[in-house]
Amino acid sequence: MQYSIDSIDLIKQTSDCLIVSTFQGKRLSQSAQLLDKHSQGYIHKILDKGDLIEECGKSILLYNVPGISASRVLLVYCGEESNLSVIDFRKIISCMACALKALQIDEITSFLTDISMKACDLDKQIRQSIELIEDCFYCFDELKTDKKNKISLPKRFIFNFPNSRESTKATETIKQATAITHGIKLTKDLANLPANLCTPSIMAEQAKKLANDTGLTINILDEAAIKKEGMGGLLAVTQGSEAPVKFVILEYQGALGQQPVVLVGKGVTFDSGGICLKPAAGMEEMKYDMSGAASVMGILKVIAELKLPIHVVGIMPLTENLPSGTAVKPGDVIKTLSGLNVEVINTDAEGRLILADALTYSERFNPDVVIDMATLTGAIIVALGAVATGMMSNSMELALEIEKAGQQSQDRVWPLPLWDEYQPQIDSNVADISNVGMGGGKSITAACFLSRFTKKLNWAHLDIAGTAWKSGPEKTATGRPVSLIVQFLLNRCKNKK
Repeated sequence: MQYSIDSIDLIKQTSDCLIVSTFQGKRLSQSAQLLDKHSQGYIHKILDKGDLIEECGKSILLYNVPGISASRVLLVYCGEESNLSVIDFRKIISCMACALKALQIDEITSFLTDISMKACDLDKQIRQSIELIEDCFYCFDELKTDKKNKISLPKRFIFNFPNSRESTKATETIKQATAITHGIKLTKDLANLPANLCTPSIMAEQAKKLANDTGLTINILDEAAIKKEGMGGLLAVTQGSEAPVKFVILEYQGALGQQPVVLVGKGVTFDSGGICLKPAAGMEEMKYDMSGAASVMGILKVIAELKLPIHVVGIMPLTENLPSGTAVKPGDVIKTLSGLNVEVINTDAEGRLILADALTYSERFNPDVVIDMATLTGAIIVALGAVATGMMSNSMELALEIEKAGQQSQDRVWPLPLWDEYQPQIDSNVADISNVGMGGGKSITAACFLSRFTKKLNWAHLDIAGTAWKSGPEKTATGRPVSLIVQFLLNRCKNKK
């Protein structure tokens, strides 16, 4: 969909649908008041009948409103204007998008820019709107043979923007938001593919295509190169699978002489749990265990499209975790790239093994910061559900930077402690470290494991197991945390000016 801004004459506008708002107490927005005036009180007559449910985001579609040129008007209830939160606004936009999705229309003009919010200026409203609209209209139907019910996307969405002085800034916001949705779509499309159509080799080919399309530098290590490097953690996980292991490095050089931000994404294209087999129910969702790697690719697509003045390296260890006669076993001891020996207690704690090697590998780039993103623990879902991504870091400054970006993007994180008191839980009496913590705090002890490999790094860990996809009959990838990390990088670009 193409997004733009314009100063619109509501009465003469011929869009297929105009969107206007109403608030608590039947108070109309400025645009709705103008519409009501030219239609001889038509809007108030509708409200007086009680057809519009007074619940934030609820709407009613009106046809052939007297006195205006547009064929439809979507009247959206926006609650108490003086107390409208960002969460309320996001609900309004999501509900609005769902209502529009049912219509076969080409052009939409929104006057929801009338809404005044202290916590969310017009630029933020535009970005949130574009991301939420694209999320609502997203459909993964690549593998469906019958596409008769395919949704027809509108061609244009226009934001009414009466203040021309702010139009330049708003145009830049649309450019950024559109690029972010492109990255999110790539992440979703990759993650939604079934594991037989998204093997490590296929992921590597997708990374190569992204590099060719955007000018990124790419390096792909095969099994022989990985063995030569000494990545015992990655090799241990992959030894139960016949699918060739890959280790992909993508680099975007948008600023010379700058220490890079290194992004590490877990790329287990299917996780059966290995010898410690997962329960059968819901195991098909383990195709999403490569969401961290898919997010890295989505983020790099965005920053390349925006040509951001920043240096970013993406690292993706790609493998399957399957049981077989050659699979790693509980009790095995493996040597990682760092030189640390790890006792494997649970083969289903494989993500941290491949991340350990990737984090050690990141040191050679002399990074400013390293952020890993991984569907790492089921425990994070117990702790935070599907709302917030769990964050643990060895740097308070970096953690606050990420948390700020989460608030700005509404792709939020919640910090968990990484205190020394948790470290003894991952000690081993036969090796340097165990891959599973004894006792509670499983998400924290998983991060403690990773921290043993990040002592030379300014590092943060994002556990996206609860936020990377939605479960159930309508399971789908969410594209998180692309929006969060892009905002983090945008902030860094702004601060370096």
